[in-house]
Amino acid sequence: GGVWAPRLVGLAGMGMVAAGVLVMDPADGFPAGTPEGAPASLSWHAVGHLMAGALSFLALILACWVLGRNFSRAGLRRHATASRVAGTLLLVGNAWAMSGTPAGSLALAVGGITAMVWVSAVTGLHRRGS
Repeated sequence: GGVWAPRLVGLAGMGMVAAGVLVMDPADGFPAGTPEGAPASLSWHAVGHLMAGALSFLALILACWVLGRNFSRAGLRRHATASRVAGTLLLVGNAWAMSGTPAGSLALAVGGITAMVWVSAVTGLHRRGS
């Protein structure tokens, strides 16, 4: 991944930590006992959570695409395709979740897990080959 993939993966990790610290406001029956529907306004920490999550997912998408470009240049077509598919699944899952349509959280989870597992696998292959 050259220089950019590790930086983007690090940025994605920092965004995940920030999103974990800055929690969302109760909404849509979560946690139990919370009324259905969105809150009238978002707190500062809910806005921070959304911003950190968006930054994290964008960085992870870009990291996958950078890996795809680097694998293409190295002639590793399967790795390049897997990288691009992982990044694109996260992009689609995030867009689906942000649209508010049913199963948005599931789509985001599938995309996020796919991208994270792929980046982890690439890291493992790289460390083993070093």
